[in-house]
Amino acid sequence: MSATRHTIAAPVSVEGVGLHLGQPCRLTFRPAPSGTGVLFRRTDVSVAADVPARAELAVLSDRRTQLGDGDAALHTVEHVLAAVAALEVDDVLIEMDGPEPPIVDGSALPYVEALLAAGLVNGAGAVEYLDITQPVHFEHAGACYDVMPAPSLTVDVTIEFPHPLIGTQHGRYRVTPETFRRELAPARTFGFVHEVEELRARGLIQGASTENALVLDERGVIDQTLHWPDEFVRHKAMDCIGDLALAGKRVRASIVAQRPSHRATVALVRKLLTLAAKETRMLAIEEVMKILPHRYPFLLVDRVLELEAGKRVVGIKNVTINEPFFQGHFPGHPIMPGVLIIEAMAQVGGTLLLGSVEDPENKVVYFMSLDNVKWRRPVKPGDQLRFEVEMVQIRGRICRMRGVGYVDGDVVAEADMAAMVRDR
Repeated sequence: MSATRHTIAAPVSVEGVGLHLGQPCRLTFRPAPSGTGVLFRRTDVSVAADVPARAELAVLSDRRTQLGDGDAALHTVEHVLAAVAALEVDDVLIEMDGPEPPIVDGSALPYVEALLAAGLVNGAGAVEYLDITQPVHFEHAGACYDVMPAPSLTVDVTIEFPHPLIGTQHGRYRVTPETFRRELAPARTFGFVHEVEELRARGLIQGASTENALVLDERGVIDQTLHWPDEFVRHKAMDCIGDLALAGKRVRASIVAQRPSHRATVALVRKLLTLAAKETRMLAIEEVMKILPHRYPFLLVDRVLELEAGKRVVGIKNVTINEPFFQGHFPGHPIMPGVLIIEAMAQVGGTLLLGSVEDPENKVVYFMSLDNVKWRRPVKPGDQLRFEVEMVQIRGRICRMRGVGYVDGDVVAEADMAAMVRDR
């Protein structure tokens, strides 16, 4: 699986009616700058704000995954999110001129095909991951999940329905762009004839038909042929992937789900994010100075916002007109020297290394090489530099890291760094 951020090369649209609300909608995927994440935008409401695809904004609703509430809510976004997540699209703007994405044929395949037709392109910055470091057991509303650490995402799903075509079905899938497109994306949503009247009375499945869903009566599927005998569990696995995308990062875990639902999987994501947040440290300047040997005027880190030992660090440097280097570097037109931007990035990387070793005050980091160094735009007084540094490889005391610096969300510098931890 790729460790490069992705967006799309060009806009692409999908049109149709929504499954539950039955309203027409044109959904357009648009390229987005690195660091944007997955962002929804309703273009048919006058005061709607951009809505990130994040679990904290999800409403625990039945039969669908919903972001936000009220007139500007986004309904039934799980198929779109499954396609985006499985294809590893990290940054994309999703515009909708209606409240619900088109259901099309009831699967995620139309969205996969649209994104692939638009073309995937690499973006700057480090990929963000939700890593599981310890086993998690979670139960919610009749669903049961066991989550284990893993180097990539695997979903193992079991469903149970009292129907002769379904009964108990089980499937296990290692999620890659290729396997998702081939084995899960074409699996269609399904429902039962005996539920139709009650669901429509609740305002649901207003746009459903045998052309965009597998509808089962007591004998079998009406007006359709199954793609696989176990298409039902494949669709539930696809739904899980879409709901897991609400982590806001790529999920690396082995997830065993029994009787999963949208409501329960969203609750699981919230649980995993809470556990991950407890494992992430913040360092004030006093703690930074206990780790790094640098002092004024060469200490170029003001705070560490996130520190996942051995994995990733986010640090900031506030650039002021009082920086000593502005006295001689382009007087009258102050610009932070590019080498000091990289030095600040390296110091943030140093907190990642020294923050994960014992006795850091008696260690020092020596940087061994810099590769693929690029400066994208000048840094001026008043800017806040945000550095995101990810561990790429570590062998013994030698490690390789990838760093990206941002100002107001725009990339200003990036570099690949190699370093060694030594005794002082």
